[in-house]
Amino acid sequence: MRVNPNPYVDILAEVAQTQQQIALDEQQIATGSSVNQPSDNPAAAAVLSQNASETSAADQFQRSLGSVQGEIQNADAALSSVTTSLQQAISLGVEGANGTDNAADRDAIATQLQGIQSQLISLANLSYQGNYVFGGTATQTTPYIADPTSPSGVTYQGNSGVNDVTLGEHFSLQTNLPGSQLFSNPSNSVFQSIQDLITSLQSGNGIEAAVNEVSTASNYVDAQRVFYGNALNQLTAQQTYLGTETTQLAQQQNAEGGADLTQVISNLTSEQTSLQATLAAVAQTAHTNLFEYLK
Repeated sequence: MRVNPNPYVDILAEVAQTQQQIALDEQQIATGSSVNQPSDNPAAAAVLSQNASETSAADQFQRSLGSVQGEIQNADAALSSVTTSLQQAISLGVEGANGTDNAADRDAIATQLQGIQSQLISLANLSYQGNYVFGGTATQTTPYIADPTSPSGVTYQGNSGVNDVTLGEHFSLQTNLPGSQLFSNPSNSVFQSIQDLITSLQSGNGIEAAVNEVSTASNYVDAQRVFYGNALNQLTAQQTYLGTETTQLAQQQNAEGGADLTQVISNLTSEQTSLQATLAAVAQTAHTNLFEYLK
């Protein structure tokens, strides 16, 4: 009968292998993933790496989308306030044009209109997250300043550019209309119409024509709001798309690298039992000598 003079080599190798598998199982349970390093499954690791990159991009697009959505909502609300202010100006102009007000009354109305003019400048200088919304691409420059020397009563310091933002692999969106289009359009100037109404009330001439000018400007601004409404609709659609994409990527990640925790826990229990049995065998072997084999 031949006796292995050094059985511990094989036993210790088995112990090391079992301990390694236990460590892998415990890692899978802790992470919920069956691929924790490329060597675990090279093909799946490559897919998961691409998945992680696409998920990160989708998350970034969603964060940017929320910011853009906030800016556009604020811009639309500001334009709503502009049309409300212009409607107030129209009512005051109609009051001043009824023929019963004297010069002092018209001057008082003109003073109220100057207050509305200041409100309109404030609205046109809307800023969001540190950037001016209606200055074109000059987002760090105050778009409008009051200027008594200007025929319109203001000076525009922005430009006619527009801002675009990428919110998806194949999706970009124009996010603004410049003040030169919204408030200083030569054919429908908000500030020129208000200034003309103020001047006509102060002089007592051409009040009705000035009121019509303000009404035209108000209708024009209201029509421009369609741009922001369409932009919000596009953002909502893109938000839905990105949400669906994120869900699909999460499902793919789980399918490629998700651990079957029920099976892993079962394997772990079996391996721990096997390890305990092996260690017990080692302990028993330590007390065994050649004479006991010969009995």
